[in-house]
Amino acid sequence: MEVKELKAFVDAEHNFEIRVISHAGSRLYRVEMEDIEGQRYPLMRRGKPMLFRALDDVYAELKHAGIHRAYLVQWVAHDEVIGRDTHYQSPLTSRMPLVF
Repeated sequence: MEVKELKAFVDAEHNFEIRVISHAGSRLYRVEMEDIEGQRYPLMRRGKPMLFRALDDVYAELKHAGIHRAYLVQWVAHDEVIGRDTHYQSPLTSRMPLVF
């Protein structure tokens, strides 16, 4: 989803979730939007996923789109390595609310 499309979606819809995703061991962040139907859309620019080097950059881009709340999700490969189910989407164990 391009930034322009995200702005239009935010103006028209109210039931969605924004996630700022970080992978353990990485210094980059990516942003995705999930709608009420469970479809996920990465934030894109010119057809390529946007990657951010700092949370401040993420905040600035999301504020520009009219968003002031998101969840920070950190993916850690530990669960996958030991054969346990991942819990990335569990609201109480792996996500931290962000307000900016």
